[in-house]
Amino acid sequence: MRTPWTGVGTALVTPFTRSGELDDAAVRRLGRRQIDAGIHFLVPCGTTGENPTLTLDERVRIVEILVDEARGQVPILAGAGGNHTKEVIELAREMKKAGAGGLLSVTPYYNKPTPDGLYEHFRAIAGSTPLPIIVYNVPGRTGVNIDVPTLARLAAIPNIVGVKEASGNMTQMCEVCRAVPSDFIVLSGDDALTLPLMAVGGRGIISVASNQIPAEMVQMVEAAERNDFRAARAINARILPLMTINFVESNPVPVKAAMAAMGLLDEIYRLPMVSPKPESKDKINNVLKSLGLLKGALV
Repeated sequence: MRTPWTGVGTALVTPFTRSGELDDAAVRRLGRRQIDAGIHFLVPCGTTGENPTLTLDERVRIVEILVDEARGQVPILAGAGGNHTKEVIELAREMKKAGAGGLLSVTPYYNKPTPDGLYEHFRAIAGSTPLPIIVYNVPGRTGVNIDVPTLARLAAIPNIVGVKEASGNMTQMCEVCRAVPSDFIVLSGDDALTLPLMAVGGRGIISVASNQIPAEMVQMVEAAERNDFRAARAINARILPLMTINFVESNPVPVKAAMAAMGLLDEIYRLPMVSPKPESKDKINNVLKSLGLLKGALV
């Protein structure tokens, strides 16, 4: 049996209708596509899902749709983070009611807590819910880094079960794998760093690229899990251009644009996110074409 929250979890984009509303049918369709491709878990309502612009009702609705569509085939790790601890606790309760099996909780942004503040923030959330929690470290977006000693303290809290490490600092990621207990799950938050992290003890990826190529991401990670790094490296080399082009502009703009070109959704964002620049779209189209994924060029 697979340990929960290992392997590939897709950081799902949020599809919108042309009028700007949540596209319920597209949420269900995208979720089914992921499940049919063999994804290990789904991660809605995170950064890639444009969560700063989602209402509470929309977040709950997205999780409810995915729970209904999955019907136990894969677990749902719902985004429930923020910089107001009390509000995060309330959001965590709503995600549990909606059927989420776990929570992905980003570090508080803008107010930049100290290490002790980070610890108390996550300890309070963990104490408010029975759900397992993956903490999300992405200092490039939040302005605060979970250092290794603080993460080791958090790992001692029973229902804080892992970390999505998106610091981009491989030395720190190696130190994390060395410092935490063997059953604490260390996941990459950067597609391109998945294999390096797994080589030193990481257990998978919460992925942007799996929105586009779920089966290929699963194949790569499962190869690494069985220590077939030769096969994993071959897949990684082929899909690396897609992993990197997804960040030619701020996530999730490129991945949503690419998915529109693949015929998977309408290219609709909520402000302040906007469509990529023409030169970025050209680069996205070229990568999609090289991988045989392009159905209709972005314009």
